[in-house]
Amino acid sequence: MTDLDTTADTSGRRGIVALDGRRRPGPPALVLVGHGSRDPRALRTVLALMERVRELRPGLSVRLGHIELNEPLLPDTLAGLGDAPAVLVPLLLSRGYHVKRDIPEMAAGATAHTRVAAPLGPHPLLVETLYDRLLEAGWPTAPDDAVRRASGVVLAAAGSRDPDSAADTRRTARLLADRLGVPVVPAYATAATPTVRTAVRALTARGRHRVAVASCFTAPGRFATQCAEAAPWMSSAPLGAHQAMARLILHRYDQAVSTPATLRNRTPASA
Repeated sequence: MTDLDTTADTSGRRGIVALDGRRRPGPPALVLVGHGSRDPRALRTVLALMERVRELRPGLSVRLGHIELNEPLLPDTLAGLGDAPAVLVPLLLSRGYHVKRDIPEMAAGATAHTRVAAPLGPHPLLVETLYDRLLEAGWPTAPDDAVRRASGVVLAAAGSRDPDSAADTRRTARLLADRLGVPVVPAYATAATPTVRTAVRALTARGRHRVAVASCFTAPGRFATQCAEAAPWMSSAPLGAHQAMARLILHRYDQAVSTPATLRNRTPASA
């Protein structure tokens, strides 16, 4: 028989309670931080992804907060946690202003101790999701040499003026190129160049006449739709509630939990 028991309080936090009534702290809550979108499909997709995470880690308190446009907003989610510690996992695919400034500033106003995890990209699990979405769109599972020589991919991302964001997207493109065995050119919906249409023309000029667009967006929305419309051959769906994305979220959470405090105070890396 053990002298400990697990329980959950009314806020959904789990902890360990000794028989003398003293609570030992459980793991920090995992707060998914979405950007927010006016497209209703985006919120539905993020909620489905959140359920995937809960299925993989039963008992972990998993919450959602948005930077803008959708409720709940991140400050409201953190206020609802009271003094419970939390790890904020950005549903963003590279470093940039939101990861470096917006999210830490929102977290600084919370009562609880918070940690900001690295963004989801670049990472092999992100590439696994991109690859599977391309296969779903019709990318050949075993292309021969002739097909490879004629094919290329444009990796369509949101875009940012932050050079770290562009570096992360280029790294994701290189990882995807290694997986596919064809050139992958990063392109952006806004704030950076090249555009998707420009990247498509560049690949075509190199003799790559079968050009697919890989949607490097967490969920459907305006940017994802615009980039898909520029695809001359096929366009994959956004990343969505893929099992690998849920695993990646938990990986970033675990990284943040295990990182010493002196390192957590630096800008999150995306290795």
